[in-house]
Amino acid sequence: MSVVKHKAQRVAVFIDTQNLYHSAKNLYHSKVNFVNVLKDAVADRILVRAIAYVVTTESGEEQGFFEALSKIGIEAKTKDLQVFAGGAKKADWDVGMAIDAIKMGPKLDAVVLATGDGDFVPAVEYLKTTSGCQVEVISFGRSSSSRLKEAVDDFVDMDDNIKRYTIKSGGSHGKSNGESKGNWGSAKRLA
Repeated sequence: MSVVKHKAQRVAVFIDTQNLYHSAKNLYHSKVNFVNVLKDAVADRILVRAIAYVVTTESGEEQGFFEALSKIGIEAKTKDLQVFAGGAKKADWDVGMAIDAIKMGPKLDAVVLATGDGDFVPAVEYLKTTSGCQVEVISFGRSSSSRLKEAVDDFVDMDDNIKRYTIKSGGSHGKSNGESKGNWGSAKRLA
């Protein structure tokens, strides 16, 4: 499936950081290269806004990652990790991410969701029918919902070019490459 992506389109990118992080970690023992995710999501169009939805922890080790995102033009929206009495933890941004995409939809030509989570199918359908937006997804195909892939106008499968979208953890890509501390992924300056 392919759609027309022209330079005059106004696009916003909404990044489900946890979804991409866990997919890269579990599938490829790697971190996400957010620079290339953003470049390919925007596809030489007019970037109105890029937002990564992230969770903060008590240790605060993700702060370097937030700063790295900011340097490449991605705004980080944070939410504290919830820890329940029984020890269960919850870190979910799905509703907030969907609401932001729906609120911004009327001002955009294309909405790009960087997630493989099938819970976004209703938001995709709403954006397409109500806002008239072209809705695209960029994600790891192996961990993406088939319903989500079918619902969107275009799907960029990050599995098709693993070297472009991942950075090996603990390899030769240390901080000199712009990799952030912690296990959140990687964000380096746009080239």
